[in-house]
Amino acid sequence: MLTGSCLCGQVRYAIDGKIGPAGYCHCAQCRKANGSAFAANAPVRTKYFRLLSGEETVREYESSPGKFRAFCAHCGSPIYSRRTSEPDLRRIRLGSLDADPERRPLAHFWVGSKAAWFTITDDLPQYEAGLPPPDSTRR
Repeated sequence: MLTGSCLCGQVRYAIDGKIGPAGYCHCAQCRKANGSAFAANAPVRTKYFRLLSGEETVREYESSPGKFRAFCAHCGSPIYSRRTSEPDLRRIRLGSLDADPERRPLAHFWVGSKAAWFTITDDLPQYEAGLPPPDSTRR
């Protein structure tokens, strides 16, 4: 089991199953929502995610049609995002976890809109947009 929380500790959650493949998202929305060059995210099935405390403090913002970003209304920490088109998934913000998820990001996504002031220095695959088609090659 993994646990996580917001900065002030009012919102606490647990994940009772494995998280999916982690990645770095460089899209403009993730950059603004996290106040950073990118967001480190990983999917988890909704059935494995549960709030332990602070449910009344969690707020959701619809950042684009059908996409909701959840955060603590007290301290502003991003916790997860969800899409109405994928009700069985939450995308956890890895920075909110309390311990090592034992997953490492597999790639950088949406690098076509990454922050001009940030240079990617690792060797992970980079994709101009979201997930590449199955037959695409590394950028």
